[in-house]
Parts: sequence; structure tokens; C-alpha cells
Amino acid sequence: MKILLAVDGSEYTRRMLSYLATHKEALGGGRSTYTVFHAMLPVPPHAASFVNSATLHGYYEDEARKVLEPVRAQLAESGIEASFAHRAGPADKEISELASKGGFDLVIMGSHGHGALGNLVLGSVATKVLANCNVPVLLVR
Repeated sequence: MKILLAVDGSEYTRRMLSYLATHKEALGGGRSTYTVFHAMLPVPPHAASFVNSATLHGYYEDEARKVLEPVRAQLAESGIEASFAHRAGPADKEISELASKGGFDLVIMGSHGHGALGNLVLGSVATKVLANCNVPVLLVR
């Protein structure tokens, strides 16, 4: 099974990773492959125009590293090997697109669980991924 782990570095990401560690046998055990993915908001175009592309690339790399390194450590503790990727763009669109184009069988992500009213007011990446993704999504709260 090819599994996409969508992470944002929050407590909900840590919970999702703990869930994965305790249920990895149910998810195919050692036969599954994992890709950890982090989507970050892009620098607004008007601000990006004031820096060169190398500086902007370095900024994205640094921001991704802040989120992905703790995830890498938690997965290593659990004995789970994964590849890592990141992209700048709206998280819901980037996750859905990667899941579809990357041939993933499942997306696993943490959810804040705001509920219907909270989603109406705040929006929810998880809700948007569920609506737009053609790959099954497992939400962990």
C-alpha cells in the first residue's frame, strides 16, 4: 500500500503519527511505503518579487525542515521508513493533487476536529481534502 502522510507540525500531526505507529500492521505492515508531505503557504507574489529565487528556495527549505525533522525523528523511533516532500501552495490542493498524481492508495492526516460550525467559520484543510481528493482519506483526531 502506498500511503501519503500529510503533516503540518501540529499536535494533531503527532497524534496521527502515534496512531500510525500503533496501527502499522493494519495498514500493510512492512509492505507499505510512506511519503511524508508538508504544504506551506507560498510567499505572496508581491513580496517574492523582492528576493531572488535562491533566497526564496532557501526560505521554503528552512520552513519545511522545521516541520519535517520532528516527524522524521518520530517515525524513526517507531521504525517506520518514509520519503519526504514539501511544496508551497494551498495545503488542501497540494495534498489532493499529490495523492492523485502520485498514485497513492491512502492519505492519512490529523484533524483539529472543529466540527461543522468551526469549519464554516474557520475552514478546514481536512474538509477540503475530503471534498477534493479521489483517494481514500483517514483522519486522526
